[in-house]
Amino acid sequence: MKIGKYIVKELRTSLFALDGGAMFGIIPKSLWEKTNPSDARNRIRLGARCLLLISDEKKILVDTGLGGCWDEKFISIYDVRNNSYSILEALASEGIAPVEITDIILTHLHFDHTGGSVVFENGKTYPAFPNAIYHVQQAHYDWAMNPSDRDKASFVKSRFEPIVIEGLFKFYNGYDFFDECIAFHPINGHTFSQQAVRIFDSSNTLFYCADLIPTASHIPVPYVMGYDLQPLVTVEEKKGFLQMAVEQNWYFVFEHDPTIAAATIQSGDTGFSLKEKFEILP
Repeated sequence: MKIGKYIVKELRTSLFALDGGAMFGIIPKSLWEKTNPSDARNRIRLGARCLLLISDEKKILVDTGLGGCWDEKFISIYDVRNNSYSILEALASEGIAPVEITDIILTHLHFDHTGGSVVFENGKTYPAFPNAIYHVQQAHYDWAMNPSDRDKASFVKSRFEPIVIEGLFKFYNGYDFFDECIAFHPINGHTFSQQAVRIFDSSNTLFYCADLIPTASHIPVPYVMGYDLQPLVTVEEKKGFLQMAVEQNWYFVFEHDPTIAAATIQSGDTGFSLKEKFEILP
């Protein structure tokens, strides 16, 4: 897909699983299991879909997935599939080396979004993309360094502290633009100062939902994750972005949907729903 000066590609990395009840909050299992069947441990299958943006001057990643080198306990808890298929392998399939990446846009610092930001060599951890600048919201980084007891398990500091040590983070304070085609939208329901990413030109807009709307099944407004720190804030944020998607015919990109990459949105008497859905980017 071409948007402005960028060719936009999806990169599919490792599959994993999380508890279905946690993923759908107050929604009864009898409803969510129709689209997201669970395993014997009540876990549903999730993807880790990143974006690659290529222009004449830039090669940009939006999030880096789980990465690799997780221990057996982690792999068992989260049922990680294709553990070796990290963002590095996904890039290699596009013929791109890590040193060619100029920028990493991180929506937030949970392990399933930033795990591929580092590599492990000889017992030490290094930035996986040594020539890249990593873009994140300052307020979110501050929270990630001192999270609450409720969400601290989502932040694995070894997956982003090496970036800090090397001075590769660039921090933002609120709504901002990376350039004339990329905007950052801070959202606070899931975690503090997560940033959704909007990629746009005069004809098309891709909205990378991150954990605001993690899968296509989360389009209905009440379908809010139990993981969210401020679920009522998520509800209001969803309403606003869903309405803009309807009015301006945005494509929503779902980071965690294992099969549906993107969709357009419609609204009716029963609320918001999928209009067109795509298994690969249109």
